[in-house]
Amino acid sequence: MKEIFLVAIVVMIFIVIFQIAKASEYVSVLKGEEKTRRQNNKINGFLLIAFLVLGLAGAWYCNELYYGKTLFPQGSASLEGEKIDLMLYITIAVTGVVFVITQVLLFWFAFKYQEKDGQKAYFFPHNNKLELLWTTVPAIFLTVLVVFGLKFWFKITSDAPKDSVVVEITGKQFAWEMRYPGKDGVLGKKNYKKYNNPSGNILGVDFEDPESWDDLHTTEMHIPVGKPVKLVIHAMDVIHDVGLSHFRMKMDAVPGIPTTMWFTPIYTTEEMKVRTGNPNFVYEISCDQMCGKGHFSMRGVIVVEKEADYKKWLAEQKPEYYTLFPDKDPNKAKPTEVADTTAKLQASLVPAKK
Repeated sequence: MKEIFLVAIVVMIFIVIFQIAKASEYVSVLKGEEKTRRQNNKINGFLLIAFLVLGLAGAWYCNELYYGKTLFPQGSASLEGEKIDLMLYITIAVTGVVFVITQVLLFWFAFKYQEKDGQKAYFFPHNNKLELLWTTVPAIFLTVLVVFGLKFWFKITSDAPKDSVVVEITGKQFAWEMRYPGKDGVLGKKNYKKYNNPSGNILGVDFEDPESWDDLHTTEMHIPVGKPVKLVIHAMDVIHDVGLSHFRMKMDAVPGIPTTMWFTPIYTTEEMKVRTGNPNFVYEISCDQMCGKGHFSMRGVIVVEKEADYKKWLAEQKPEYYTLFPDKDPNKAKPTEVADTTAKLQASLVPAKK
């Protein structure tokens, strides 16, 4: 609250000074006073320098105040995200240096070369060398940045390593649904016409495909640390966007067009609780695409754990097919089998006749 109050005061001071300067300028124009006009030019020159100094100081102050509240101090939670962070730091450094130099020169020139007696502006209509310089240099820097960006993009959207954990994530208004392949390691087919089926088949899985019988359906994503994770992304209704800010990943979820990306988590959820100093820390899945009035609440949870814990969790999950069709579950005894087993047990307890 204190910071907001200080910012409001600074803004009000600038507004008052600006209004005074404009009023003085209007008066001088109406009176045609040459001396007043030049004096106003001088005042405006000093105001520009003051604005430059206060602006740069304010930017530095805000960085010191809010940097610790961003995700940067925590570092990326994925190997691929570390490279994206590096690319972002390089981009900020290059553009930041250019911004500071150009703004300092802009405001300083406005002050230094204000109207004075006996001073004339140097004018030239064209300069090929200058044109070439300020066109070529930015173009080279931008090309390098774009090439690095495309390189990282192609990597995370290319074929994932063969040993990757495959997770299908489907967005709907306003939640995320996850599906894992079973022991066969293959996800069964889906049919968009079966989305939100009254039988409980929310994801529209085609259970006529035997490969879908062992698929697991969850609302929370569990992934092992240190192992590549491939996300197969779907959307049921409108365009969503899988945002994994801690991993520096995001990808659109488009109805009818599956998209993919992959990454390698490097910190478990428990390790991140220590790194952030937050005992309630969780990896979040956000929707980074406005998708309706409940967009703000479209949040999912990712649990990154050791591989042994991940395998234990996976073994505890029951295939959705056997949940929806319990009579198909081979591990569930049929009524006749239960009756036969009960009869045999009772018979074994009856003492034999001598």
